[in-house]
Amino acid sequence: MAANGSANDFFQSGPVDPASVRRFEHGSRVPGWDQPADLTKDPAAVPDLAQIEVPDELRIAIEAEMAKYPDRRSASIPALFHVQNRYGWCTPEGIEQAAAVMQLTPGYLVSVASFYDMLDLVPVGRNRVYVCTNISCSLRGADPLLAKLQDEAGDDPDIFVRGFECLGACDIAPMASVNGQFVGPIDLDEVPEMVQQIKDGTEPLPAKQLARRRSVDPEAND
Repeated sequence: MAANGSANDFFQSGPVDPASVRRFEHGSRVPGWDQPADLTKDPAAVPDLAQIEVPDELRIAIEAEMAKYPDRRSASIPALFHVQNRYGWCTPEGIEQAAAVMQLTPGYLVSVASFYDMLDLVPVGRNRVYVCTNISCSLRGADPLLAKLQDEAGDDPDIFVRGFECLGACDIAPMASVNGQFVGPIDLDEVPEMVQQIKDGTEPLPAKQLARRRSVDPEAND
């Protein structure tokens, strides 16, 4: 709304084209925001577990998650993480298998997976590097860090680098999550070493991992 305009002027101006609303590349428009639902498809049925081949390890893991909750739908997120851990991403086959075990429609699980951006509905590199780009990290140099990591990783299909809205580790800004391990603060000149460690399958910047920081609780990291 313009500074000299009224609220009435704003609401009578008509619908706003989403494409005209500026967003930072790493901001609220996370992957999938512009992919509409296909309303021409028939409603999906709940898969019959007797007719779906589900790996025993996956079925047992999902059933164990369901046992923790009075409503089986509450286990959707951990179930989808088990699917992703097994296949590398939430594949259509894996989602159907989870749906059969949980007696839910695949569409329900897709709706959950598409909301949480740590769950991937498309193939990505097995090494996930999320760079926090929220205010604290941005003020400490998150944008150059993200660009440097993306440049250093290049086109390596095994490394997936993306900005993340917030990882909740402001005290170690600028930071990144490397396969779930929080690392920071990361200096730009440390990025080549860090990326090489990821490629080699070794611990990224061990001295800067949050899990290795000292705590007054001697069992904090057990």
